[in-house]
Amino acid sequence: MTIHSVVIQKLLSTNAQVGRRVAAHHLKEFTYGFRNKMAIIDSDKTLICMRSACNFMASLARHNGRFMFINTNPLFDEIFDLMTKKVGSYSPSTNSLWRTGGFLTNSLSPKKFRSRNKKLVFGPTQPPDCIFIVDTERKSSVINEAFKLQIPVVALVDSAMPLDVYKRIAYPVPANHSVQFVYLFCNLITKTLLHEKAKSDAANPDIDAQMEEAPRKGKGKTYLDKVDVTVVLYDNLAPLPQDIEETKKLLDKLVVLKFNGSQGRNMCFDGPKSAIDICDGLTYLDLIINQIETLNSKYGSRVPLLLFNKDDIHDSSLKVLEKYSKSSVEVHTFKQGEDRELKSLGEYYSKEEVHPFDDVDVFRLLMTGGTLDSLLSQGKEYILVLKSDNVATVLDPNILNHLMINDIEYCMEVTPSNSFNLMLPTTKFKLREIGGDQDKHLKDNFKLIDTTNMWVSLRAIKRFVDTVEVRQKKPSFSKDTAAGPAIKFFDNVFGVSVPESRFLPLDATSDLLLLQSDLYTCREGVLTRNPARTNPLNPVIDLGPEFEKFGDFQSRFRSIPSIIELDSLMVRGDVWFGANITLKGQVTIAAKPGLKLEIPDGVTIENKEINDPADI
Repeated sequence: MTIHSVVIQKLLSTNAQVGRRVAAHHLKEFTYGFRNKMAIIDSDKTLICMRSACNFMASLARHNGRFMFINTNPLFDEIFDLMTKKVGSYSPSTNSLWRTGGFLTNSLSPKKFRSRNKKLVFGPTQPPDCIFIVDTERKSSVINEAFKLQIPVVALVDSAMPLDVYKRIAYPVPANHSVQFVYLFCNLITKTLLHEKAKSDAANPDIDAQMEEAPRKGKGKTYLDKVDVTVVLYDNLAPLPQDIEETKKLLDKLVVLKFNGSQGRNMCFDGPKSAIDICDGLTYLDLIINQIETLNSKYGSRVPLLLFNKDDIHDSSLKVLEKYSKSSVEVHTFKQGEDRELKSLGEYYSKEEVHPFDDVDVFRLLMTGGTLDSLLSQGKEYILVLKSDNVATVLDPNILNHLMINDIEYCMEVTPSNSFNLMLPTTKFKLREIGGDQDKHLKDNFKLIDTTNMWVSLRAIKRFVDTVEVRQKKPSFSKDTAAGPAIKFFDNVFGVSVPESRFLPLDATSDLLLLQSDLYTCREGVLTRNPARTNPLNPVIDLGPEFEKFGDFQSRFRSIPSIIELDSLMVRGDVWFGANITLKGQVTIAAKPGLKLEIPDGVTIENKEINDPADI
């Protein structure tokens, strides 16, 4: 007996296939026929839909998504209590299990009202990323409100569900909501979320401990609490000297170091992220080299590029550099395995790490083969270190000029978080208040986000190397901030609050859709947003699990749609895009399980929800 047969028998034992006496026309695709005047739901279709729903919830769990579980049927109370306790969303004091039918679109201010439901509780103020509903027939109001907020819904549907409600469920699971089937489905969801949580804990074993390290009334302070960072608004920086020769002398003191260790495995891309085409056929590495070429050509300077490659991507990076064999940019490559200590250091970190190196690792790299002494002998004074794939990075001489004028030894580029606006020209922050860009789910806990671009004085690094035995350092990478413990050894620690337009990390294919669209163009290695877009914010792009892999993303778009007037886009299911498509306003495209939805060439979709070809 095959595994498929065993699973189907398990479904049949829960009476999942028993429908209603009526089968709505739009749900006949899930029915097998009628028996004793009762609709029979196709168990194979149920299994396919369950798999799609679990894959979707797993993809959200990988990105620390928030789930809202809704139930008002007393028969399922024990099942829901058990599920929410296991997945960690249950709290006896707050009862985060929502028992209410809606209130999603209500104001966040508290409201008093009467209800017979004694367990009525308002949940968190932040909206969920997914809503899970079992007793769907009682919860049409929640589904309608979730649709208004563009929140995907996973729900059980029966054969008689009305079309207007059914169309608004992103991941319907056709089945009879018997107690046995609800237990089976909730058990499957629980195992899926626990499996993703276990993988996340294995990749980030210390994340919970780090969050618990916050100082309590002055006790247990670390260097994160002791280091003050004076942050200056970029607009308040002094302008460059008008004399080109003065700017040339300034740039001749600069060297750029790019850590090329971030791989595209989360997008199933075979190679470094810096080799992915992001805009106008150019890679991130192309952008950096083009910027250096532009500066050297404009001012007659000689800014070199140091490229540090991890062992497993060194060869592929060299292939990318072959086209620059005749470039005027002086490129020096380093390989992790060329230094025994650097090679052993890499063994402490996962291959999926976005920023596997902190400041001390940078200093150790510069010690390799006397690189630091060689740079100082050439008159170099500052190094710009690019640790991540922030594709909107700008090699800005204005920042270098500010460092030289004020004799600053260490400077990080930061940008305000979603919950904070930097208003004063100069403000002091504790290092703990600055979060790393990889902690997307923790951004609201910080006032500023570190773009991981840092400017450091080479002479200060030399002093640090001579006074501290960095060779004995063990890995101490902190996920709270990209800056490591070495920052406390510098006399002047500054930050420059750069515009948000300079912070575009490449983390997923949703980011690629933004970058490869007509929203951005590239000029002299700098990404520029299309002035035709009046909205200062970028569209919110949410592509489903079917688009996670780089190859799938490329194959599902004949050409990237025009999104100049787009506010939000959510895509779920087996969706394929034609050429010359224009998207405007709020667009939701959700193909039903088992349906291949093709968006034809040349169409314009504005403020629509697309579920099948008839909706286009």
